[in-house]
Amino acid sequence: MSTTTTTPSRPGRRSPATWVRGGGLSTLVFLVPLLLVFGVFSWFPIVRALVMSLQETNLVTPPTFVGLDNFRHVLADPLLGTAVRNTAYFAVLALLIGYPVPLVAAVLMREVRRGRGLYSALAYLPVVVPPVVAVLLWKFFYKGGPQGVFNTVLGWVGLGPFPWLQDATWAMPSLVLAATWAGAGGTIIIYLAALTSVPPELYDASEVDGAGLWRKIWHVTLPQLRGVLLITLILQVIGTAQVFLEPYLFTGGGPNNATVTVLLLIYRYAFQNSLGGDYGAATALSLMLAAFLAVLSLVYFRLTRSWSTS
Repeated sequence: MSTTTTTPSRPGRRSPATWVRGGGLSTLVFLVPLLLVFGVFSWFPIVRALVMSLQETNLVTPPTFVGLDNFRHVLADPLLGTAVRNTAYFAVLALLIGYPVPLVAAVLMREVRRGRGLYSALAYLPVVVPPVVAVLLWKFFYKGGPQGVFNTVLGWVGLGPFPWLQDATWAMPSLVLAATWAGAGGTIIIYLAALTSVPPELYDASEVDGAGLWRKIWHVTLPQLRGVLLITLILQVIGTAQVFLEPYLFTGGGPNNATVTVLLLIYRYAFQNSLGGDYGAATALSLMLAAFLAVLSLVYFRLTRSWSTS
């Protein structure tokens, strides 16, 4: 008795009519506007920046192709080293001060039995305050001399007065403090949302084992938030590497270039005079910063892949 085996026939190539009947045309109709929006507002500016980085242009006179001269000019600028050091200093201070504050605030809010919604609203309130209003408020707080708000409060306990924004040593920590106040609310909301996914049984089991508040945080909360913590960490690093608003509005890069950051240097390249700045150098430095952040993110995610999934 012979047995025959049948091999499944390979589906033939879909014809255009079959593709249309299968919903391909409607998919394309919905996809085209999305591609146009991304092309005009995302991809075209990136390509334009690549072209401008190889040109000498101020958007007023006709551009001139200069090759890699813009990159050489940026790397030879003595202010670049200062901007990189200031940016790194800001990032380190922001991580030491601004990274743990939202986590601690979110954990404490979760432990509160009453008024959690009110505390969440108060924590998020600085995010909705217009930046200009916030800067004017903090400048009033940072006013030098004994009449400043912060110096007055510190004077009650025998401290100060401190120069805050007027001194090169105090300027950057002052900016970090204001930036932490302005940006912590959004991260607190993220942590509060992540804390809702922690199984309550874990906390109940830890209480049965006699764990206190800090042991529950260390052995239950932090391990459960590990993935979120790793994401917020790289987002904060990327955000602090692109800090611009605080140095620009508070100090303009001073005193004595103590708060000049990479993005502020890019701004100076682009808008250094009324006739148009050096947009070629500005885009060159922008691409260098983007490449650095892309490589940093890639290395970070490769190193933390096992930590976030284990």
